[in-house]
Amino acid sequence: MANSNAPEAQEDENEYGAHSITVLKGLEAVRKRPGMYIGSTSARGLHHLVYEVVDNSIDEALAGFAKRVEVTIHADDSISVEDDGRGIPVDVHPIEKLPGVELAMTVLHAGGKFDKNTYKVSGGLHGVGVSVVNALSDVLKVWIKRDGKEHFMDFARGVTTTKLKTLRNVPAKETGTKVWFKPDATIFQETTRYEWATLANRLRELAFLNKGIQITLRDERPDEMKDGQPREEVFFARGGLREFVVFLTGNKKPLHQDVVYLDTERDDIGIEMALQYNDSYADNVFSFVNNINTHEGGTHLTGFKSALTSVINKYIERSSNLNKKDKEIRLSGDDVREGLTAVLSVKVREPQFEGQTKTKLGNSEAEGAVRSVMNELLSQYLEEHPKTANAIIDKAISASRAREAARKARDLTRKKNALDVAALPGKLADCSLSDPALCELYLVEGDSAGGSAKQGRNRNFQAILPLRGKIINVEKARFDKVLSNEEIRTIITAIGTGIKDEFDLGKTRYQKIIIMTDADVDGAHIRTLLLTFFFRQMRELIDAGYMYIAQPPLYRVAKGKEEFYAYSEKERDSFSERLGGPEGRGNIMVQRYKGLGEMNPAQLWKTTMDPETRTMLRVTMEDAVLADQTFQTLMGDDVEPRRQFIESNARFVSNLDV
Repeated sequence: MANSNAPEAQEDENEYGAHSITVLKGLEAVRKRPGMYIGSTSARGLHHLVYEVVDNSIDEALAGFAKRVEVTIHADDSISVEDDGRGIPVDVHPIEKLPGVELAMTVLHAGGKFDKNTYKVSGGLHGVGVSVVNALSDVLKVWIKRDGKEHFMDFARGVTTTKLKTLRNVPAKETGTKVWFKPDATIFQETTRYEWATLANRLRELAFLNKGIQITLRDERPDEMKDGQPREEVFFARGGLREFVVFLTGNKKPLHQDVVYLDTERDDIGIEMALQYNDSYADNVFSFVNNINTHEGGTHLTGFKSALTSVINKYIERSSNLNKKDKEIRLSGDDVREGLTAVLSVKVREPQFEGQTKTKLGNSEAEGAVRSVMNELLSQYLEEHPKTANAIIDKAISASRAREAARKARDLTRKKNALDVAALPGKLADCSLSDPALCELYLVEGDSAGGSAKQGRNRNFQAILPLRGKIINVEKARFDKVLSNEEIRTIITAIGTGIKDEFDLGKTRYQKIIIMTDADVDGAHIRTLLLTFFFRQMRELIDAGYMYIAQPPLYRVAKGKEEFYAYSEKERDSFSERLGGPEGRGNIMVQRYKGLGEMNPAQLWKTTMDPETRTMLRVTMEDAVLADQTFQTLMGDDVEPRRQFIESNARFVSNLDV
């Protein structure tokens, strides 16, 4: 941000000096390159605007000055966020000579969270501030109650349109801030519609992470109303992470009723942790820093994992209830995490983020603090709750035995070259290039489609692996059983990274792994099974951004030598009208592709595999909590949640082949 009062440059016109540098005034830089500030101008960036404003309210709550936050989606898809905090300051800044609220709304990084005395920790530190929301909104209005008065300002695309004014007197105890904004449709050209589920999941998460804060989400849009009343949900978790773990466990059967819970501070780092074991075989460990989901992990998670393994192994050594054979077992990290649901939340004053998507904590002091707390307090907890401790140990020992069985099966398999990268699967049609950054692997449903893909591909950089039938549902199977599935072994071998504790991202043979299935119910099921496998067993590929879903067309619309490929019914009708005149008449052929095998190699290349023309969806871990819940619902043992999910989402399905 340039200082408008800076002295004029003294350099000669022909010299390269300060005068040569173009400075974007105010918030122009944000509007010029919005993706730099909010990630993208897609639906993801649109929802990020709400999170930025909510973060300010949460910061007030963390500082002890707010107890409620209300988020409303209005009928025109505008948003308002209101809290009962202290209210943004309205006094004039001694240096900038502007009211505090105007600085916060019009100057980047001018908020109170950069003053260590104002907020000890801040959930918004990872963000960019409400000024960016202002810059990317058609209109933004703010009402502030403090010092017995209600104040008001409004802005248009980041520029002040109404200077700060006082509207009325209010009782001195009434304090808070209300921000209303309407996203700029010229920035968010893809969509300006807010999704209830996306906002609800984030607000629910914030309520769990900040116990005692009441967050309300209200939707006033006509199509979301029920019986003429706005849709509304209140998120409140008095028990904090305890309730979060119960929510995440869902319909899985807990092995012990109590949720192990720690809440303390060590080395100026706030540490809150909750965990519970269940009868599943997957582990779900979520970590947060200042309310940010660190799905790439980091030092705090490293401290948690190493301490958990150490504490449980030491408890086994001291236990008098185990036989000699069990006491000699040395549990691995995978053993002690089987069936674990845990949430670790730390509050750090100055977090340092790194990694692929800047969601990996780098502060070295966090690892030691978490490990110290876990070693001390978790050990104490297990000693005081022997019934819970025994349930955890029984689960871990059982996992260790299964791991040993899996190792033997893997060793046996290796002897048969099934997991030996030097002996790639016979049905893999590999590419000729060897640079992983240039290579793509298509996982294709069925031999027929696989044949078309092999003929239609570019052999230089595209590899094809046809899959026969449906792979095992890893949500319901232990690791040794997963490894015994031939199709899964083939996938692991082709990719080359190994799996579980042997996984090495650097050994991947392809940096694009593309799931390509039919556009019908079976194809959707196979796609979900594959995604479940990668999510549970090779999540690092998703974190790295290597996983994709191909988008084959649903229709071919042709007349004479003209042809178009349509990816929706709307596109089909549009192309039909274009070829047949206003009412779509004429000798038009509309072909519905129910399977990839119905396309010849040239069509498959043109529509689905040619980098110049294809459409693909990248699989991301942006909302790991929602993903975990979805996989648990769709692929778990309990039928009722799956039925409810299908009923509530059926209206979003435009094409269903049964």
